[in-house]
Parts: sequence; structure tokens; C-alpha cells
Amino acid sequence: MTTNVARLDNQRRPLTGQARRTSIRVAINTVDALMASGLHAMLRTTPGITIVSAEQQPEVTIAVADDSSLLDLLSTFTTSRLVLIADELRQAELWTAIEHGLVVLVPRAQAATRSRLLQAISDARGGRGDLPPELLGAVLRGLKQLHETTLGPRELTLSGLSLRETQIVRLLADGLDTAEIAEQLIYSERTVKNVLHNLLTRLDLHNRAHAVAYALRHGLI
Repeated sequence: MTTNVARLDNQRRPLTGQARRTSIRVAINTVDALMASGLHAMLRTTPGITIVSAEQQPEVTIAVADDSSLLDLLSTFTTSRLVLIADELRQAELWTAIEHGLVVLVPRAQAATRSRLLQAISDARGGRGDLPPELLGAVLRGLKQLHETTLGPRELTLSGLSLRETQIVRLLADGLDTAEIAEQLIYSERTVKNVLHNLLTRLDLHNRAHAVAYALRHGLI
């Protein structure tokens, strides 16, 4: 049995008029009762959208809050795909939103437009980020500051690996053993083993093959 729902693909098409077997599970999280009612009314009968609770593992969460409650609202949940409806974000609010899965930011005025909201859901589900230019600039400046003040002094990079870890894992992926890696990088074999041990422990990886798979999966090497 099939259900007529919206088609989503990488061409940023809105959720209308196409067929797909499963719908997108969307949770709505807001302290604004009027906004919540409007969002439910807009999405409840939309093909391709199923409104669920936060406990039902939504694929996309739509969050709305006024200025005084945004941080409190974000602290109540974690999602891998967050559509945030807001007009202005302070630096702390922006980073908290990113920590809670921010993918798309929609100005409140635009959220009243059905096509814009559906596009935001589509983009969030596909992992296609959409931030206003000024916020994107703030993110890039924040990442630079993070590297300078926190990661750099610990010899880490934004990838989560240090330069030395990246070199060693890349050589592991090329099939070299620890002795060969030590010779190529002019380290002691003990140093190579210690670096690998610390990497496996920090990232909760099982073995060297797992470390290589992790690095490949996350595009680190």
C-alpha cells in the first residue's frame, strides 16, 4: 500500500504535488501558543508531513520562541535537524541553536508563508544549511576564535583531529603499520601508538580500522 506524499530531493523542491512512500516526521516546539496553533494548522493536512511529539524521534524539529525564552526552549531538546523561527539571535543564542542542531533559520514573517516553511523543512531534512549572511559571518568568526583560543593550544583542528592524528590515520588508511608510520613521520613507534591510543579513547573508537572508517565517513582524510 502506498501513500501519496511529497517528493524531496537535492534540487530544493517544495513539498507539493509529488509522490513518496514515507512522510517527514516533524515536531513543533514553541512557547507561543498562537504560533504553535498556526503551525499545526498549516502542516497538519500537508501531504508528506506527519506531526509528531519530541519523544517520537522527529526528523525535523521546528522551534519558535520569543527573545526572553529562546535559550530555555533550546535547552529542553536536542535534534539533528532544527528549523528555528526567529528574527534576531544574540551570539550565545546562535551557538546554542547550533549545538542543538540548527540547520535553517526562518524569519518570523516568512514562517507564515506555507511554501517557505515547507522549503525550510525540506532543506533541514536534507542537511542543506540556510542562514542569513550576517549570521553565517558570525559563525565563521566564531569558528576562527574557537580555533585560536581552544583548539589550537591543544593542537586540535576544527575537524576534531590534530595534525599529527590526521597524518597517522591517513597513513593507516594507506596500509602502513605503526613501524612504517613511525619511520615515515620520523617519530618513535611508541609515539605513534600513544597518539592512536589517545585518539581511540577520545572518540570512543574500537580499533585502528574503526579510526580509519570514522575519518573516512566524516571526510577527515
